[in-house]
Amino acid sequence: MANSLQAKKRARQAEVRRKRNASRRSMMRTYVKAVVNAIAGNDKDTAEKAFKSAVPVLDKSAQQGLISKNKAARHKSRLNAQIKAM
Repeated sequence: MANSLQAKKRARQAEVRRKRNASRRSMMRTYVKAVVNAIAGNDKDTAEKAFKSAVPVLDKSAQQGLISKNKAARHKSRLNAQIKAM
């Protein structure tokens, strides 16, 4: 456990950031899962709407450093390709 005041503060900050990141990561996964479920259900209109709402969430997650920009681009590319293939 942290002994110095500085180390205690850093531990508090790390815990706050961990919770915030977990919430944002969960939200991002929920948006992506909505697209995946729509694709699995062969519902192209719903998939396109879900994709359009998921793209900004992925971009913002990459901008905030939650995921890398390449991972965001990979998700968008693969989901879009699956929608186009329907």
